[in-house]
Amino acid sequence: MRSTLNRNHPQLVQPNRLESLLLHRIKVIEDLLEGVLRDECGQELVDLLRQLRSMCSPEGQAPTVPETEVLKVVEKLELDEAIRAARAFALYFQLINIVEQHYEQEESIVRTRGAITSSPVALPNVGGSAERAENHANGQTELPEHSIFDAILREPNAGTFTWLFPKLKQLNVPPRHIQNIIQNLDIQLVFTAHPTEIVRQTIRAKQRRIAKILGKLDEAEAGLANNTRSNWEVDALQAQLTEEVRFWWRTDELHQFRPTVLDEVEYSLHYFREVLFDAIPQLYHRLSLNLKQAFPKLQPPRYNFCKFGSWVGSDRDGNPAVTPDITWQTSCYQRNLVLEKYIQSVNKLINLLTLSQYWSEVPPGLEKSLGQDQLQMPEVYDRLSIRFLGEPFRFKLSYILKRLENTRDRNQQQAQLIDFSHPIHPQGMNEQIYYPAAQNFLAELRVVQENLQATGINCQELDTLIGQVEIFGFNLTQLDIRQESSCHSDALTEIVNYLQILPKPYNELSESERLEWLTQELQTRRPLIPHDLPFSDKTQELINTFRMIRRLQEEFGVEICRTYIISMSHDASDLLEVLLLAKESGLFDPTTASGTLHVIPLFETVDDLQRAPGVMTQLFDLTFYRNYLVDAQASQEPSSNPPLSLQEIMLGYSDSNKDSGFLSSNWEIYKAQQRLQETAEPYGVSLRIFHGRGGSVGRGGGPAYEAILAQPGYSVNGRIKITEQGEVVASKYSLPELALYNLETISTAVIQSSLLRSTMDSIEPWHEIMEDLSARSRKRYRALIHEQEDLVDFFYEVTPINEISQLQHAARPARRRADNRRTLEGLRAIPWVFSWTQSRFLLPAWYGVGTALQDFLDEKSAEHLTLLQYFYGKWPFFKMVISKVEMTLAKVDLQIAHHYLQELTSSEDVDRFERLFEQIAQEYYLTREMVSKITGNQQLLDGDPNLKRSVHLRNGTIVPLGFLQVSLLKRLRQHQRQDRVALGAGNVSEKDLLRGALLTINGIAAGMRNTG
Repeated sequence: MRSTLNRNHPQLVQPNRLESLLLHRIKVIEDLLEGVLRDECGQELVDLLRQLRSMCSPEGQAPTVPETEVLKVVEKLELDEAIRAARAFALYFQLINIVEQHYEQEESIVRTRGAITSSPVALPNVGGSAERAENHANGQTELPEHSIFDAILREPNAGTFTWLFPKLKQLNVPPRHIQNIIQNLDIQLVFTAHPTEIVRQTIRAKQRRIAKILGKLDEAEAGLANNTRSNWEVDALQAQLTEEVRFWWRTDELHQFRPTVLDEVEYSLHYFREVLFDAIPQLYHRLSLNLKQAFPKLQPPRYNFCKFGSWVGSDRDGNPAVTPDITWQTSCYQRNLVLEKYIQSVNKLINLLTLSQYWSEVPPGLEKSLGQDQLQMPEVYDRLSIRFLGEPFRFKLSYILKRLENTRDRNQQQAQLIDFSHPIHPQGMNEQIYYPAAQNFLAELRVVQENLQATGINCQELDTLIGQVEIFGFNLTQLDIRQESSCHSDALTEIVNYLQILPKPYNELSESERLEWLTQELQTRRPLIPHDLPFSDKTQELINTFRMIRRLQEEFGVEICRTYIISMSHDASDLLEVLLLAKESGLFDPTTASGTLHVIPLFETVDDLQRAPGVMTQLFDLTFYRNYLVDAQASQEPSSNPPLSLQEIMLGYSDSNKDSGFLSSNWEIYKAQQRLQETAEPYGVSLRIFHGRGGSVGRGGGPAYEAILAQPGYSVNGRIKITEQGEVVASKYSLPELALYNLETISTAVIQSSLLRSTMDSIEPWHEIMEDLSARSRKRYRALIHEQEDLVDFFYEVTPINEISQLQHAARPARRRADNRRTLEGLRAIPWVFSWTQSRFLLPAWYGVGTALQDFLDEKSAEHLTLLQYFYGKWPFFKMVISKVEMTLAKVDLQIAHHYLQELTSSEDVDRFERLFEQIAQEYYLTREMVSKITGNQQLLDGDPNLKRSVHLRNGTIVPLGFLQVSLLKRLRQHQRQDRVALGAGNVSEKDLLRGALLTINGIAAGMRNTG
């Protein structure tokens, strides 16, 4: 029987085991879903889905003239029929995503074990020539002109530790350089709250259960093939899978309410609770094992070389719901989770370390520690002395357990604290019976470990727990505070006006006047802000935020929150304003020019990226600021001698792309990294670049491994910080092995990029060409987005932006400020990208690229094409850019996009919108042509069969869902205009129509595998 959603699955000539498994599992899911839909809704729905699915082309594109068939079917559907069809397609995509994730996890296991083999690639010896001595002295291995970058990416196991260290050995990279990078390895991944995280957590839970069933089904079917399992086990699992899908079908996909910030905190903590808490220590062990096999004499990195941060519950930019007490409660939530994990682990150790004093010696160190415990916690001794007196390790662990429980109970009391104005934090409990800090807990675990080793025994469970404590401490993640720059200048204006200490309002000062005044204030001991705050609510909350940070550091340790990010950073004064506010709360000491809060600029627009080196030069010129950089990071870099002077700088992909287009944005970020590095070096300042990447290509998304390798020159140097957002978090970190593989590829890329520097980054003529391409692309993009007066109306009419804003999916608003006017300025980049994706334009990720490339080829066609093809093969940055554009183009469907225009545009707007569409279409086809010429592919994605399979798997089924969305949007908007005659359904409520439209948004987001 043909499947409801039958398609021609992309077939490979000889699919390997994993590919066969994927195709088999997709077929199972399709048949299962068809059966559930038939039982739940009848054969009529099954027939309708088949009819809709058959109306697109074999390539998965919408028909050229859809009116003849599709519209007749879609337009005559009753609302409940349309909603059922949309839900069915959406559920199909969700299930296919689970299957693909499961397949990706299985593939990652094979890759990390080095089981994929290929013919060896001949590589040059880059280690011994005299002309490379200078680069070796700097800890960099310079690749020759015939770069191995492209060959490396083609190697099946590239991106894994199994591949990396033998490759470094093969390339004769000096071990001392490897040791230097490994010793200082610093990878930070930061979870952010995503304003278009569209999947309910209830649905996420169902996804996880289905993924587990699929894993068991794989094992059972494999066992059935070799006669170690029985048919009934397979049948039982298939029945369980069917049951889960049936429950899912009867579950509402839409959020019932707008989640609170603390809801979002709970959502993000799930990944730590279920996956990351156990995965990160495994990452350390994988790296250490593979390093030792290739380089036995080298030392492994610190346990916490890869750690996580979070903005969830601490990012204030545009979200008034994030208040000081919310951030405080977030910290307590995080600590509670990690303490509960430690309590579970210690309970396991109590049951494991049952060594008796009659059969194992009791080391003196353990006896001494137990004596101290008896004095400090006599009630524990009285309760357990008879039970554990002959089992000293269990006795010691019982004291540890009680201290952990006391620490947890105290933390739950601290969560209720909401007054941050008092300068002294109440303690309330004797420090001898709880752990004030993770280091106290770690020290006790070390006592157990050392005394256990003294008896000749090692305990892997204990070693793992020690690693987890070193990685997560009592805080789980570091919280980054973020706020928009104007909030600080507005607050200082109000404060200065109240105190009347400047001849004119602060906001009216020039930049040089601001710098002069801020520098003076930062070097005086006199407080500026009174204890009682006679200011506006907004200014009071900002001041209380800094006081809360001080209290956080006192209670949780400095490491809980030492990063303050300033979005929309334009000038040096933006950073000094924050430093001044930090000084007023005791986070910066003017007498020593030292502080515990690291101020980080976020350069987002193209203009700000270009100005960034000048801004940082002004700051580095200030002696007290350079001194502050050393002290602010001293606790982070204990091995540095002399202490490392480190400036973190965040670069924003989203707003720069919205501002200037994809090619210009990526090139400006690339240049900014190079120029910032050149700016910092004369001052002896090291940089950590914080990449603000989103999930979609239009916001810097894409494969992390290739993206890191595409960074310029010395910009990585063993340290990097990257945001992980929304559906990216779910796709990377829902399954343990897949999460571990993603972490491994990122770690591999950081080491690889730091040790194997391509000379292509420093070829000035290439940079001049890229500068020219970037300028052409930016001009073309801005002519449409910012200069074409009809574009704003086009965007609001032809995409579902207004309906997206009504999704109850995130605590943060879609706009930076409460402003419902039809403008692009206040609209966040995420819903901007999301809306273009829904309507299948995906315009922000490619528009302008084709014109730039064509203009360049028009100058010297054959010669310039050869040059661009050479760039594509040899320059990681250029290859990354073209590959992302190619992937995006493969997801574009202008036929369905044009259908949005035709059906959602009022008659008086059709002509002007058609002219805009024609301009977009010409650029699209031109960009496809240019990309194909450069890559040499006859069809998009020919060079990446796995990605091509994934895209084609979805494209065809998204088409009918797009038609359904257009039909529902049209009815909804007609209803909102009270055009009941055109609607033809006076008894249909706006609420029901909106619900239907939102369900299609969910479905298309699942099908495209990203939102914003």
